[in-house]
Amino acid sequence: MAEIGKLQQTGISEEMKRAYLDYAMSVIVSRALPDVRDGLKPVHRRILFAMKELGLSHSAKYSKSAKIVGEVMGKFHPHGDTAIYDALVRLAQDFSMRYPLIDGQGNFGSMDGDPPAAMRYTEARMATITGEMLLDIEKETVDFAGNFDDTIQEPKYLPSRLPNLLLMGSEGIAVGMATKIPPHNLGEVIDAINFMLDKTKITMEPMTVTSDVTIDELLEFIKGP
Repeated sequence: MAEIGKLQQTGISEEMKRAYLDYAMSVIVSRALPDVRDGLKPVHRRILFAMKELGLSHSAKYSKSAKIVGEVMGKFHPHGDTAIYDALVRLAQDFSMRYPLIDGQGNFGSMDGDPPAAMRYTEARMATITGEMLLDIEKETVDFAGNFDDTIQEPKYLPSRLPNLLLMGSEGIAVGMATKIPPHNLGEVIDAINFMLDKTKITMEPMTVTSDVTIDELLEFIKGP
């Protein structure tokens, strides 16, 4: 409180650098780029977590997309409903995702550019594979933090038993940084992970993890891209 109303001189170039860096980091961390731990951007993570909270597993009844969007917007992502619905739609499109994370019912658009139906008409639930992304989240497997108004806890990232970032790939444009990761085949990635685990050595006290796997060895399992 003592700092309110206090004037402090600073060089304009230094202030511009600081303000630009703060803005860039905010966009990178909070919106544009995926977290390598679960391969998801914040809006996608919040959609999946909200669907779990609503009980929309792969075996549950479909729920109106509008209900899901409202849950996400009201509790976790206070932005426009259109942006949230667009993100939800993308997770259900088999031409946008290598393995769709949402099982959609209704018109979710087409690869020719046809738009999806309004959220009041479409329905959704989690895809079967999404259960592996959220498995054991209630067992303190990940860290939680307060939501935008600090009234509800949300996960910082999902447990993600699948290497989601490699499987789905990702595209994002941030401030001064961008990413474009292609998707990969599930079977090939799992085979490569098993190979790495077999060649990994773990020692205790102090705990260290070492692996001598080479890129050429991984290419024996993951042929491309």
